[in-house]
Amino acid sequence: MYNLNQNAWDSVRQAVGPGLLSVLMPAFNLEKVIADNVRRVQALFAGQVPFEIVVINDGSQDQTAAELCRLQAEIPELRPLLLPRNVGKGAALRAGFETSRGTHIVFLDADLDLPPGQIPEFFRILNDQQVDVVIGSKQHPDSRISYPWQRRIMSAIYYRCVKILFGLPIRDTQTGLKLFTRNSLQWAFPRILVKAFAFDLELLTLIHQQGFKIAEAPVTVDFQGKGGFVPPRMVHHIIVDTLAVFYRLHLLKYYQSIPDTRLPVPPPLASILIACPAASSFLDEIVVALSDQSYSNYEVLLLPDAPTGRTWPERWREIPTGKIRPAEKRNLGIAAARGSITVFLDDDAFPVPEWLQRGLEYFSLPDVVGVGGPAVTPHLDPWLAQLGGRVYANRLVSGNYRYRYQADRVRQVDDFPSCNFFVRTDALRQLKGFRTDFWPGEDTFLCLELTHALGLRIVYEPRALVFHHRRKLFLPHLRQIGRYALHRGYFARRFPETSRRLSYFMPSLFTVGVIGGAGVAALLPPLRPLYLSALALYTLIVLLCTISRSPLDWFLVALGVILTHLWYGARFLIGFLTRRLPGEIRPFDHPSERPATPRPPAAGAPPV
Repeated sequence: MYNLNQNAWDSVRQAVGPGLLSVLMPAFNLEKVIADNVRRVQALFAGQVPFEIVVINDGSQDQTAAELCRLQAEIPELRPLLLPRNVGKGAALRAGFETSRGTHIVFLDADLDLPPGQIPEFFRILNDQQVDVVIGSKQHPDSRISYPWQRRIMSAIYYRCVKILFGLPIRDTQTGLKLFTRNSLQWAFPRILVKAFAFDLELLTLIHQQGFKIAEAPVTVDFQGKGGFVPPRMVHHIIVDTLAVFYRLHLLKYYQSIPDTRLPVPPPLASILIACPAASSFLDEIVVALSDQSYSNYEVLLLPDAPTGRTWPERWREIPTGKIRPAEKRNLGIAAARGSITVFLDDDAFPVPEWLQRGLEYFSLPDVVGVGGPAVTPHLDPWLAQLGGRVYANRLVSGNYRYRYQADRVRQVDDFPSCNFFVRTDALRQLKGFRTDFWPGEDTFLCLELTHALGLRIVYEPRALVFHHRRKLFLPHLRQIGRYALHRGYFARRFPETSRRLSYFMPSLFTVGVIGGAGVAALLPPLRPLYLSALALYTLIVLLCTISRSPLDWFLVALGVILTHLWYGARFLIGFLTRRLPGEIRPFDHPSERPATPRPPAAGAPPV
């Protein structure tokens, strides 16, 4: 379509100048074509402009990752990014952007439905029209497309809806070839929530709202014989995601509320504290995850009961503490920390590559004292442990606190668990660390002091994410739930500022209703149908909120939700009525109970 003589590259060289072009190629299950496609992109840019090719393997289930690793020795410009699980195109591109170094960024689908030879024309439009973004458009009058009629109709309908809802000055948001200046993406990506279906729409909407200029370019599309049928499930997700973007933009005003954060200058030293009984396979996961961090100015303080006898990486320090409580271990770590930011990480959790950077960025704001991030269940956890994670993340269990177990929107909080928590070291020392007579619950009291005694803010940042291994259903899960409920009930009576909230009392009201209602129904038979109807309605709500493709998973998660409600409710009442927690009466150690060891990755799978 385009004549790629030397003049065609003048616009590319003019725009990039002394910078670098980054080509981001999200890939999923492309083992048969990925090597040839990367070679095509490399041959296009070789000798023309400084460039890098970042191929993001989005948790492929074939040998795509292995092909990329082999190809890296052949193509020096290739920088593979191997994601351990499928996270969706949007999340994959965001991860690729975080590792990229270019001043100009090209999104190019790795299947090359859109031939890469069109890219120089995008740069010509970028220069001629003085814009920040150029997107491929199938609706452009000069486009040449081989596209199923079903998808043409869907594209036309979607464009009309987008025009009405968002007023974007473009006719096609979904074409997989786009060119951006780095500044435009750097502003938009921290605010992106959609990971898959409406990612392009959210990204372009944010860029447009911020005042960056967007232009369209014609494209040639080779659909390579793929079917035109769009599954109803995908249509449903597109509609839901699109309406969610509209809600966040125009009603919630979410995007406008996110502060424009940058790393403090100079970049602070972060002291990562890991309290543990002893060395374990979980620590091996942490070693790998921390070595992959995009932020490198950190130290690790490992706090085992006794010397582990192991050799740890250079940045790690092992400080044996004796058999004491986690809060006491962490206080020893706070005293030994050299960093201005102390980061608490559980020994059965491991972070994503951008974890440190995203958490530390908020400390450029002087009124922020702490940052917390979600703790998501790893996909390699054993089956019953994954079901336990689904119970935690269920809206009927976690309610307004569901963001602790899955990535959600940025928000201000006043209570956050210490499994994934960043805090200013000077504030910790001012408060003399954690209270040691509460376990669990020492982190709840710390947050109370940080926000109420010091009057500072704690921010929840969804991208500061860790994967946290879960206890199996049912007994290990319920034992952990019972400990949490006991401390929360006690805190609801003694420290009401952050714990005396209706949501924490709901399970107890349910438990009392179930037990008391059974007694009333037994004594007053006319009320029995009303009682049974209420139980039936509750069960129906639980079933609707735990729907799963697997009937067995559905049953077990629903039962887990019900048992969690009953046990949490009972233990919360005990805590609310008790005068002192066990830790205030006698010394006790953290339990030996551990999450189940995750399944090892399949042969040939990419590293975590």
